[in-house]
Amino acid sequence: MFLLSKLFWVFAQPLSVAFLLSAVAALLAFAGRRRLSGLSALLAALVLLVTLFTTTGTVALQILEARFARQASDPVDVACMIVLGGAFDNEINTARGGIELNQAADRFVEALRLARNHPQARLLISGGDGSISGGYEGEAQTAERFFAAFGVATDRLVKENASRTTYENALKTAELLKSEGLENCLLITSAYHMPRSVGLFRKAGIAFAPWPVDYRTSGVVAWSVDFTQPSLNAQLATTAAREWMSLVAYYLTGRIGTTFPQ
Repeated sequence: MFLLSKLFWVFAQPLSVAFLLSAVAALLAFAGRRRLSGLSALLAALVLLVTLFTTTGTVALQILEARFARQASDPVDVACMIVLGGAFDNEINTARGGIELNQAADRFVEALRLARNHPQARLLISGGDGSISGGYEGEAQTAERFFAAFGVATDRLVKENASRTTYENALKTAELLKSEGLENCLLITSAYHMPRSVGLFRKAGIAFAPWPVDYRTSGVVAWSVDFTQPSLNAQLATTAAREWMSLVAYYLTGRIGTTFPQ
């Protein structure tokens, strides 16, 4: 299932869909099916237009980010934090031994801030190597270096270094929470990723409070045509498409109880 999901996404992301439709159009034209070729080319152009030159991706991502509100103030007491991986560049860190962060760095920056403000809190870092090759360092392993660099004692960390997907995050985290006697944790992950995470962690029987971070949108963008930032539009559309597809897939396979947890 893991490999299948990875391969599916290679072809299901918006720019890949546009490429495949263009390739089909060329093949149909070569075969003399001009009408079907034109239709396929038109669909490819439409996908590119929506992905690159509209705010569709931003609006779709805003809906995900708005599902769980950011807390107005810090919690009075924190006993446990679950931090989902996805914030480190595993390929670079494996090769260079560093702690290179990617766009989801807020997950660990926020966890570090809370850890320093609540020195009694334990941190459960959930995330292994989610690549197809499986040849890179896991997120939890890198996280140990990250927190140690800022003076957080390693004995405060609980490392789950085997999960490759959010579904596996939930299952393996539930086992560790039980074995460590930890409960009522904060769940720290990207705001757009929170609905899927909440659905999976609830299904796993974990008690937690959502703590969304890493917002990618302002939350106030309306749908419009936008020719100013095609690369960013494509990035946001791709992120939104993956998350919405994952919500539907997880619901259809019974891994979450509703298509849009709240």
